[in-house]
Amino acid sequence: MARKRRTIVVPLLLLGIGAWALIGLPSTLFVGPASSQQSASTLSLSTSTGATSLGVSSGSGIGARTAESQPVLLTSRGPQRLRKLKPASGVAREAGATGEAESKKGSGFDLALLAYFFFWYLGNYYYNITNKLALKAAGGAAGYPMTIATLQLGVGVLWALFLWAYPDARQLPKLTFNDWLRTLMVGFMSAGAHAGSVFALSAGAVSFGQIVKAAEPAFAALVGTMFYGAQVSAAKWLCLIPVIGGVVLASLGELDFAWAALITAAVANVFAAFKGNENKRLMETDGLKERMGGVGNQFAITMINSFIFCAVLMLITEGHKLGAFLPLVRSNKAILMNLLYSGLWFYVYNELATMTIKKTSAVTQSVANTAKRVIVIVGVAIILGESLDPIKLIGCGIGIGGVFLYSVIDDLLKKARS
Repeated sequence: MARKRRTIVVPLLLLGIGAWALIGLPSTLFVGPASSQQSASTLSLSTSTGATSLGVSSGSGIGARTAESQPVLLTSRGPQRLRKLKPASGVAREAGATGEAESKKGSGFDLALLAYFFFWYLGNYYYNITNKLALKAAGGAAGYPMTIATLQLGVGVLWALFLWAYPDARQLPKLTFNDWLRTLMVGFMSAGAHAGSVFALSAGAVSFGQIVKAAEPAFAALVGTMFYGAQVSAAKWLCLIPVIGGVVLASLGELDFAWAALITAAVANVFAAFKGNENKRLMETDGLKERMGGVGNQFAITMINSFIFCAVLMLITEGHKLGAFLPLVRSNKAILMNLLYSGLWFYVYNELATMTIKKTSAVTQSVANTAKRVIVIVGVAIILGESLDPIKLIGCGIGIGGVFLYSVIDDLLKKARS
């Protein structure tokens, strides 16, 4: 009973802290730079016949327009109502109406965006828990990690097909055969990233695997410069020092250290780096984005392709053991239930992450990813009883801090120079 309570209370507490931190960020992080037309109040001064007309649009005060009030002219004899507005006052009135309309829309944060963040974090958290429980019940790294990784994608494929088949749920993509062939490379890289991640989490602690995966920018920088001609600033290269150093330090403090977990998590990072670059190249194809029909379809197609590649790899590596896997699933419902849950959580949190990235600025994405890593590492370690050695926590903090700095350093330097 106490374990179930912790499983519910810990994620909600951590998610509440993360949501509070994101809400407390400046609103420009969520909606982009504020324009001059969205200020809370607009001041307009004009001179006419020796008098000064002052129009201030806000919720109340001088010049506020309501259903019963009119603009006010300030003279030496005190405020007087105006029958006709001067051009400058007209501008103030229009700007005031705009300001009031904007204020009605909400000046704090986007509730839909907050929901994206919340369920993205919640899905990622529960995916890591249910994935680890399914892997442990099936024998860990020596059991069926590739089979479980493949079936998780299979659950996502069924969900995607259901959304396409259900009336008015999601429009079918209008891809040609050549379009589908172009998507295969992204699917292959996505399959490698997913399989590597699942194997890493089966071979070692979830928290350690997440720390290694947090070093993905280092692999992205290397792959991008070596194979795609990407330009990485000197400042970003320097930021990789604490990223790599943090992972090394966390490895020294990991009580359940396993080379297999370190190597396969690094392999997953390499595949993820190639996936990012290939996906960028794919979406530059003329008209492909329109034929796909949205972010949801894009992710669903990648999921289907990944499932195909993982199924082939599963048959090669664990096909000879499938006869023993089916009776094991029948006799141990923990495998089946956690397999289904982890597949659904994996699909949902990845699609929500994609939607969140589309709606936010680069800085917000960096903050969100950093907060997500911390929530998953700490929360999962508490629930699963994994080690939280001080050296491991320090290495984790240094590595994740370096990742965040890597994401924002160029913007910070540009602002400093300007």
